[in-house]
Amino acid sequence: MRNGTAKSLTVVAASAAALLLAGAPASAAPVPWSASHGTATADGTRWLENSSTLVVKGELRNTGPGCYSLWSVTIRDFAPGPVSNLATVCGPGSKQVEAKIAYAITTSSYLQICQDDNRKNCGQQVSVTSWPIQRG
Repeated sequence: MRNGTAKSLTVVAASAAALLLAGAPASAAPVPWSASHGTATADGTRWLENSSTLVVKGELRNTGPGCYSLWSVTIRDFAPGPVSNLATVCGPGSKQVEAKIAYAITTSSYLQICQDDNRKNCGQQVSVTSWPIQRG
């Protein structure tokens, strides 16, 4: 009976490890992202550096009146982490965006465009930590 339990635990542990590794990005190749809200849009690419730094680059653009900001929302180990304003554009114009975020397998990070600085009128959050499946 003990041997059967030990084998079961080994299989469960191996399965859990495989699931965690499957969620990791297969390569550091840039992956596109985009977000929008109101008269503002943002897009760019993201990738991993040294498997521990998520790099997000792109541009925030606004074609109308008012101020719009691009925010980064990070969750680490299921705990809400820092919220950072990456760029703000008031009125028509654009601004370059570049952020480096500490990354681990249990990190979830999102980008979101909000009108004004109070983060109450915002667009949908866009994940920058979901990775496309690499096909060989």
